[in-house]
Amino acid sequence: MFAIRNFSLLCRRSAVSTWRSKSQSAGQRLDISGIYPPIATPFTHSEDVDYQRLDENIKKYGNIPFRGLVVQGSNGEYPYLTPEERVEVVKRVRQALPKDKMVMAGSGCESTRGTIQMSQRMADAGADCVLVVTPCFYRGRMDSHALINHYMQVADSSSVPVVLYSVPANTGLDLPVDAIIQLSHHPNIVGLKDSGGDITRIALIVHKSSSQDFQVLAGSAGFLMAAYSVGAVGGVCALANVLGQQVCELAQLCVSGHWDEARKLQCRLIEPNTAVTRQYGVPALKQAMEWFGYHGGVCRSPLQPLSKADLDQLRAKFSSNGWL
Repeated sequence: MFAIRNFSLLCRRSAVSTWRSKSQSAGQRLDISGIYPPIATPFTHSEDVDYQRLDENIKKYGNIPFRGLVVQGSNGEYPYLTPEERVEVVKRVRQALPKDKMVMAGSGCESTRGTIQMSQRMADAGADCVLVVTPCFYRGRMDSHALINHYMQVADSSSVPVVLYSVPANTGLDLPVDAIIQLSHHPNIVGLKDSGGDITRIALIVHKSSSQDFQVLAGSAGFLMAAYSVGAVGGVCALANVLGQQVCELAQLCVSGHWDEARKLQCRLIEPNTAVTRQYGVPALKQAMEWFGYHGGVCRSPLQPLSKADLDQLRAKFSSNGWL
């Protein structure tokens, strides 16, 4: 058994080494630019993963000009899924999604060892790259040194590229800028999803990492235009689950320099975006998906459905901006 484990580890290191040599010879990293919805995980009323409805959602998303999908991000309720469920969802998405669209799979766990193992399982399931959230349970000890060590080990071991993930609203922890800049030099760390919304921070990261071909994705549609204006290359946007065409249109307006039109569209997206993220969260996103022809359904406990008052407010956020 020891020999088998050692052989497996050698094969994995060889795969990483091969990827690095190809990447360096090509002179570029994996291109992650574009828009990605962090997809929801549909459940049955008994809270089992509903793979049939997941497949139906993926087929609809395949017709929208997304760069790809983020699977098992925060909106996928990944903390409530078993490791086996997390991997199986990624596998099913990869099978259903057109091959030209990327699968970015959330593989973050609290331990470095667990993240390394989950990252490899996601790669084996068909992920093109992995999105690794900051470990946060012992956030008081998660300083730059600890986080750099964590991500370096994950990137050294991963057979697919790694995208850093900072989401302080959920973790209570911002990945420090100095850590991001140091990690941007790693050949297998290709970018960052920043969900904090601090545009000066995003601009600084873009500026400080520009020589490394490091790519920054906005973590929300609410500040997508602002992020593009300072050098971000795309976004992982919860709102794209329900207004995918419109979020892609906003991205295209920014890329093509049509800033006046982009500003008008951005303003119409801010309130519904806030409603399905910070204000009401995943239950609101799933409800909005139902309104727009997707399968959202119930959340897995302990998340609860919206109250009638919250539901009315959610509808008002969409209707007052012309979406319902």
